[in-house]
Amino acid sequence: MMPKTSTIATLFFFSALFCLHAVHGQQPVPLKPRILVSTDIGGTDPDDNQSMAHLLMYSDKFNIEGLVSSPSYGEGRKEEILRMIDLYEKDLPKLKNCQKGLAAPDHLRSVTKQGKHGNAPYAGYTSPSEGSDWIIKCAKKKSSQPLWILGWGGLEDLAQALHDAPEIQDKIRVYWIGGPNKKWSANSYAYIAENFPKLWFIENNASYYGFFSNKDVLDSVRTTGYYNKYIQGAGQLGKDFKNYYQGDVKMGDTPSLLYLMDRNPNDPMRESWGGSFERLTHNPRVIFDRITGITDTVAFCTVVEFHLKGPEINIPADSICFWMETPYKNTVQKWAGYYLGGGQYGLKYVPKQAEVVSYRLHSALPGFPVQEGKLVVTNLWPGKRNSTDYKPGTHWYTDKADPQLYDGKIQGGKTISRWRQDVLLDWAKRWECLR
Repeated sequence: MMPKTSTIATLFFFSALFCLHAVHGQQPVPLKPRILVSTDIGGTDPDDNQSMAHLLMYSDKFNIEGLVSSPSYGEGRKEEILRMIDLYEKDLPKLKNCQKGLAAPDHLRSVTKQGKHGNAPYAGYTSPSEGSDWIIKCAKKKSSQPLWILGWGGLEDLAQALHDAPEIQDKIRVYWIGGPNKKWSANSYAYIAENFPKLWFIENNASYYGFFSNKDVLDSVRTTGYYNKYIQGAGQLGKDFKNYYQGDVKMGDTPSLLYLMDRNPNDPMRESWGGSFERLTHNPRVIFDRITGITDTVAFCTVVEFHLKGPEINIPADSICFWMETPYKNTVQKWAGYYLGGGQYGLKYVPKQAEVVSYRLHSALPGFPVQEGKLVVTNLWPGKRNSTDYKPGTHWYTDKADPQLYDGKIQGGKTISRWRQDVLLDWAKRWECLR
């Protein structure tokens, strides 16, 4: 017979182990969430395809009410969503052997819509699209639950929907993967931040990088080895997965799904697979009425506005008439500037990372001189306060600023990277069903 003290110690060990699992393991979500995914899938960054595969394979976890193609940048089209659904349909018989309640392909096709192509102008909105109209329709459904809008791309369709039906702001909740998407969608973001501060909004500008960071992770779930260990040979979705980053896992949009798969999503400050966030106390916006120099500093993901004077011209307000060029790797990126009327010109720019940005302004307009400047970007969001900041409401959340939660240079990265093993090993079980 085991000595009494040994029995107590053993019971204590297993009790502690159970409590540890209860704290750190995945926990059930109170209600299956209603979701609408807005994605730039098929554009320049193929991580959306990887995240779409994840969504389809976990479609039993959600009530999927919309899949909207919202390519603020690149050539994304809803046909790419439909192609992914076709692959899923071929794999569905095997997936059903392991998991009940997976979404019907025909339903998914029926809720797939095309949103706006390209950026919104300076005002932040233009005219309705099939996608923006669908957001409004879904948001207005009678339900005791909010509609979760998961943003994997630009905000153009969301901004348009809010402009056309501002009453829906009380019926939706947004989890947006910002960062580079914010850079391309600066005008629509600015419109939402200025006009809808009471919107329930999670702005994930950096934490999501923790999902594909390889810092301090086990070899079994490193981004470079996961495909060979768990995906290779697993169905049509597995075969397709190899086409994106040679099978290396990126999936920067997936944290939005993970957030709704673990614990109560009404509490963004909780620990969860999809990150942990804090209230955004001030939403940085800096306005320059001049060309900037090396002494001008902003936080990454700040909305930087250039308000410049130039020749008075006879073109409609909000027309593109000049360009800002910034170097990017071995190319040059171009950002549109607009005529605001009365000889006033404006451009919104959002830097996505800490760096010294060099830029060049130019136009074909007579009397608009070529101008060059620099801007220093720091690595702490939201940074210092400015008198021109947007004023967020009590339900606008963002990456935690605690230095201990940085994953290397990634703000808030550890709030997501700590769950990588749990998330990817759980997904591995579903891939195994496709073998």
